[in-house]
Amino acid sequence: MKTFRILFVISILIIVSSSIAQTFNGQPITHTFSIVAVDESTGQIGAAVQSHWFSVGSIVTWAEAGVGAVATQSLVNVSFGPRGLSLLKEGKTVGDVLDLLLSDDEGREFRQVAIIDYKGNVSTFTGNKCIAEASHITGKNYSVQANMMLNDKVVSAMSEAFENSQGPLAERMMASMNAAQDAGGDIRGEQSAAILVVRGQSTGKIWEDRLIDIRVEDHPHAVTEIGRILKLYRAYEHMNKGDLAIEKGDEITALIEYSAAKQIVPHSIEIDYWTAVSLANIGRLDEALPLFKKVFTNDRNWIELTKRIVPNGILTINQASLQRILDVIN
Repeated sequence: MKTFRILFVISILIIVSSSIAQTFNGQPITHTFSIVAVDESTGQIGAAVQSHWFSVGSIVTWAEAGVGAVATQSLVNVSFGPRGLSLLKEGKTVGDVLDLLLSDDEGREFRQVAIIDYKGNVSTFTGNKCIAEASHITGKNYSVQANMMLNDKVVSAMSEAFENSQGPLAERMMASMNAAQDAGGDIRGEQSAAILVVRGQSTGKIWEDRLIDIRVEDHPHAVTEIGRILKLYRAYEHMNKGDLAIEKGDEITALIEYSAAKQIVPHSIEIDYWTAVSLANIGRLDEALPLFKKVFTNDRNWIELTKRIVPNGILTINQASLQRILDVIN
């Protein structure tokens, strides 16, 4: 009798699980807060999101240069992202796109979706079956939306923070995300976050059009962590420019860029190393040696790397100078 009851309960759970999966078309249950926005000065298009759900950026945020951005959430219909962008590319208005997406969706009242085109036009929908607190606010060149929040203050905090922020689009969206979390955020807490920024106009080269694509897939303080990664991203923008300068033999520019990176991330061994290389290349070896020592002390593998970048001309020094570098920790 006991075995029969256990089997009966398991059967009921399977039936209920199957019913839920069919009702929501197998889509992820991603309750979250997000923002879609366009930068009026640069034309950049962006979307940012946080949720107590693994890898939220892979399903919620969508953007394409010269087209727009979509945030699809709550009981997510993931197809709204790529389909929405495709319809925008056909020349349809954001309102028409939203109507078309919802028109054939039986679960529309469980959906929350925001669409912005490259001109900053916005259309947003929050279904009446989204879990409270759920709402959205649209403003000039942006929309913020949230569901399953701890309280009803989250969305207004996001809107106010974005409107009162300055700087690059990614940092302004980050300000909105921080405000959401400070106001209470997801009632379940944090887990993953994402920031996506693309050009306002397409170059025809996808690898150049996607400017920022960073994610935190699983972290107890996802908003703070993605803020840290965004800061690191800005440092490595300078690092990349410095590397390009080295490639062109412009050591002075490289030093300027590495110095700018170090201002953002003061304790990076990577930045210290390439700064040392640039100093050595312009004859400032005495200044470079303490940096080489710091790097080599941290990890001796950098010693081997130093030997390898002489033959290809990245480190342009004579054998005597190379030996002085290699001897710094002896």
